[in-house]
Amino acid sequence: MRMPSRLMWMVASVVWLGGVTAAVAADVNEDAAQAMIKKDGCGKCHAVDKKKDGPSYHETATKLKGKAGAEDELYKHLTTGPKVKIDGKEEEHKKVSSTNEADIKNLVRYILSR
Repeated sequence: MRMPSRLMWMVASVVWLGGVTAAVAADVNEDAAQAMIKKDGCGKCHAVDKKKDGPSYHETATKLKGKAGAEDELYKHLTTGPKVKIDGKEEEHKKVSSTNEADIKNLVRYILSR
């Protein structure tokens, strides 16, 4: 039985996306990312899979999945302190304390791999 080409493309896309996600996840130092999260107090407003004052990492990863420039967008968010709404109030998002680009990119990849 021959698989319709549309279905074949869908299966190939899912397999490819799974490989990309695995590659991103494999390229993450989870211990270092979690240490940065703890040091900077990110856990006060964010969790891996639960909404707190801010979105969960899973929600952020889902929102940015497949979006061109997702890493750059999240990097900018974590390093510039943009305005965010919490309980209807606008306040500045805390910047990560590290200035080490590799450490911040590792944190970005950690969040996007959730």
